[in-house]
Amino acid sequence: MNCRLDIRPEALADIAQAAAWYEERQAGLGERFTSEVIAAIDGLWPNSLLYRLRHRRVGARWCLPDNFPYRIVYRVTDKIIAVVAVVRATRHDWRWKGRL
Repeated sequence: MNCRLDIRPEALADIAQAAAWYEERQAGLGERFTSEVIAAIDGLWPNSLLYRLRHRRVGARWCLPDNFPYRIVYRVTDKIIAVVAVVRATRHDWRWKGRL
């Protein structure tokens, strides 16, 4: 599937905020978090439909980066992979549903 990747500003802000939190805990951990999230997002290119549809009504799917308890919430429409949020896996869905 040939798709264009669109990382929304809110998702970039989520990544920056989480990376800053991890960096405060341990030097270099924020950079590792960012690298793993970017690697997981890059992995969406060839396999965007691989992850199951979590919320049919809004078309939301999510994948998980390695070693960190976060969800990368995205949806695929008209050959666009839109990453709308990067949130802790324990957060309620209402935190990101309003972004779709």
